[in-house]
Amino acid sequence: MIHSEKGWKEALKSGSSVFCFYSSQEAQLNRLSAKTTAALLGEDSELTVLEGPTPSVEEAVMAAGTISFFGTRRVVSMPMVKISAYSDKDLDTLCDLLNSLENAAFVITIPVTEEWGKLRLGKREQKFITACEKAGYCAQLVKLQAGQLVEYLQNRAKEQDTQLDSTVARLMMERCGEDQLLLENEVDKLAALSGYTTITREMVERLGTQSLDADTFDMIGLLTSGKLPGAMAKLDLLLKLQQEPIAILGAMISNYLDLYRLSCGNRAKANFQQVHKDFRYKGSDYRLKKADGTARRFSRRQLRRCLDILEETDLKLKSSPVDSRTLLETALFRLARAREES
Repeated sequence: MIHSEKGWKEALKSGSSVFCFYSSQEAQLNRLSAKTTAALLGEDSELTVLEGPTPSVEEAVMAAGTISFFGTRRVVSMPMVKISAYSDKDLDTLCDLLNSLENAAFVITIPVTEEWGKLRLGKREQKFITACEKAGYCAQLVKLQAGQLVEYLQNRAKEQDTQLDSTVARLMMERCGEDQLLLENEVDKLAALSGYTTITREMVERLGTQSLDADTFDMIGLLTSGKLPGAMAKLDLLLKLQQEPIAILGAMISNYLDLYRLSCGNRAKANFQQVHKDFRYKGSDYRLKKADGTARRFSRRQLRRCLDILEETDLKLKSSPVDSRTLLETALFRLARAREES
């Protein structure tokens, strides 16, 4: 089941004893776990935290059976539990426990890896989730899409009495990527910088964090716009910041693969959203949307040539005694020339 505010509130109102959330998004798990725990805790309630990743079943049984000093229901938090690490016997015991709670409420979060946009749930995770669904409220937290993430960042800023315009929020996403935890930290940092007034574009550009992927995206943008000196300056800055040459090249390859995907899509009259779906793209379609105009300036033959250049550079970077800076600078020159070739 996908998490919904309505379903969550109904479970709270009905007195559910189990709240289990699973997702690949750690920030969302932490946030909803804290929100649920706060909603369950009354003035006289007591909280027991069983630290993960695999708290013992004995600890869980003891926490569930302990009577609160004030006679109220005890709230037990099990954050970031690695279900796959439990034996079959212990997992059965834990499932039975959750279905027989009398004086305790459990709040459980389960981190799950994601592949091709889908969660990879093992047999143990599936079994445990089924048990939690029978015992109470159990839901998957889905990754926020670009528009939802903008709204989320604005609300986080608003909670700190700080204004954040949607265009500025999108700029933060361009620079940091879409890691929710990193973006939360950026909002908190820049809100404090603003004196809890307004986060401005200047603040983001001057003091905001920028990921290697975003830096490389900017560098390729300069290169494909015919601004080779600007691209070289960007490369120089990345190297001065001690970014690994192999990581820089890897991000460059990723950018050119995006351009090739979009070029194939354009030929088939498919928009960037369809390309995102057909190629089972792991990232946001927002990045493809930004690169779409660039892709239209290249022929597929030119882009294949660019990918050949990057492959050659990758092999040399990993096996040649030539200085890595020289190899990367040479690659930029060759990529610039490839655009001029027919």
